[in-house]
This record gives sequence, C-alpha cells and structure tokens, in this order.
Amino acid sequence: MRVVVLCGGESAERDVSLASGRSVARALLDLGHEVTLVDPAAAVPVLAGPLHPGDVVDASTVGKEPPSLSEAQQWRRRMHAALTGGPVLDLLRDADLLFLALHGGWGEDGHVQALLEMAGLRFTGAGSAACAAAWHKGRAQAAMGAAGVPVIERVVWRPGTAEVPPDVRRLVADGPVVVKPVVGGSSVSVHHVAGPSQLAEVAAEARAGGVELMAEPFLPGREFTVGVVGGQALPVVEIELTTAVFDYAAKYQPGAVNEVCPAQAPAELTARLQELALRAHRTLGFGDDAYSRTDFRCDAEGEPRCIEVNALPGLTATSLLPRAAAGAGWTYPDLIRRIMDLSPR
Repeated sequence: MRVVVLCGGESAERDVSLASGRSVARALLDLGHEVTLVDPAAAVPVLAGPLHPGDVVDASTVGKEPPSLSEAQQWRRRMHAALTGGPVLDLLRDADLLFLALHGGWGEDGHVQALLEMAGLRFTGAGSAACAAAWHKGRAQAAMGAAGVPVIERVVWRPGTAEVPPDVRRLVADGPVVVKPVVGGSSVSVHHVAGPSQLAEVAAEARAGGVELMAEPFLPGREFTVGVVGGQALPVVEIELTTAVFDYAAKYQPGAVNEVCPAQAPAELTARLQELALRAHRTLGFGDDAYSRTDFRCDAEGEPRCIEVNALPGLTATSLLPRAAAGAGWTYPDLIRRIMDLSPR
C-alpha cells in the first residue's frame, strides 16, 4: 500500500508531530508499505519518500521546549496551499491512505480533516466534526459532563482587559488552580497557579498572545490516561509525576516521569476509567473507525475527573498511547496496523 504520513504542521506541537511521523513511517516500512513522509507546512514539504521496506528513517527526538510560534502564520499559509492544490495535493490523491500524525492546531482541530473529506481522501483517525468537538476543552467538558462523564469545575475567559473575572479569582482563593489555553495540547503554556499575583502574570501573558484561557481547580489525586482504539479501551496508564504539572518537557523526555501500565489501581477504578473513556470518546462523536486518548485526574476523594480527550494523541516512542498498546500486548507496528484498519473512507 502507498501511504503518505502527514506530520509537522503549524502548531506548538510541531516537533512532537515530526517525531510521531517518523516513528509511524518506520512502523509502516516494517509492515511492508511504501511510505512518503510529508510536512505540509515546510518550505520543502516532502521530507522523505517514496520509502520502501528496508529503508532507514530517522526517528528524531523531541526537545525540552516547544518551538517558537513566531512562524506560525507562515506555516499555516503553507499548509493551506499544500492541501488545497498543487503537487502535494496530487501526491495525497495518489496515495492509498493518508496517515495523520499531526498534533495540535490545524492537525487536530478538524481543519485538515475537513479539507481531506472535501477532497474525498481516505485518512486515519476521527473526522472533522469529532476533532472540532474535542479541540475546545471548555465546550468538550460541557458536553461530556452532560453525558455523565465527571469533569472539573472550569471557567473559560479571554483576558482582554487587566481585570481577572470574579469566578477565576474565587477559584484561586479556594486553592491552587491550573490555567491553560482552552485549545492546544502537549501541556504547552499550562500554568500551576498558587495565588493572585501569579494569576495576574499568567493573564498578562495571555493578553499579549490573544489566547483564550481555562482555569480549573488543581486536583491533588492520581493521574491516569486511557486509550481507545476503535471500540476497545486499552489498559489504563498511570502517570506518576515528579512535578505539580505534567508539562511539555516531562511528556517527551525519557525518564522524566514514571508511567505505569497497567496502572496499579483497584479493578473497580480501572473498569470505571475505561468505561468513562469509551463514553467520552462516543459523546464527542468518535466512532469505531477512530482512536483517542482520554486524560483523567482524581480529586481528593479519589473520584476521577476527565481533563480532556485527544483526537490525535502522540505516537512517539515515549508517547502514552503506544505505552497503553504495549500493555495490551501489541507491538508498535501492531498499533499502527490497527489504526490503519479502522479507516474505511
């Protein structure tokens, strides 16, 4: 099969996406496919290809800091041009399957999926509607809460003035809060706010970047994540943190955190986390032809609360979904093959 792997893109998760794409390409070669590796936001979008079984792919690592977004507008213009006409679109049309290894921004918010749907192209992962539903954390949590998935109290606001909303000040007065962009992933620009002065600093930073924020109480309990591939919930992974927040550096540096799979949790909690992950997956419109990863954190009483659903979770060597797949007895190429097999488009 001729497979084009789309990676890179225009978001702060660009480096993670490039590493995911190279890891996916390596697995596809091991499975016997012809592979072309494409970054639609790059000045020279074809990174490698056509690659054949036996070729070597550099599965480069992710740095400790996300890239600067000073070039984001240029990256986005290139992506739009590449996916709407010209030689890159011709290359995509000639492929049997497009494997999406794009994270964040246009890769995960439904824009790319909508363009591919309009072009009638077969691709992996959820469609545009489900991606858009999961992308905005505030609206996603509201939908999941209405469907019976326990979520965290939250306040969404755009810091357009120096005034911090009273609801946010109340949250901070009651204890530490987590403040993060309402869209995005890989824990980029996530802040653990302990008091009013720190909140003012975070709000000022957001005003400068025009970023809509979400504040929610910091939950002191255990942290878990559950992958769903098709209609199957994978073994639960527990993330044992050495810092207050599971940040970008911790996510992509080997050994920065302890990830336990299967999680050493009571059977009742494990079953509940898997059931909630499946419910969240389906509530946001992910079907049995898609995959996702749902993150949970427990409150002081041990009750899990859903933090977010990831439409295109990381596929690097240290990513959580491959870790969960290994807990199910799947090799990394097994996981990639299963994701491919879910795509009937």
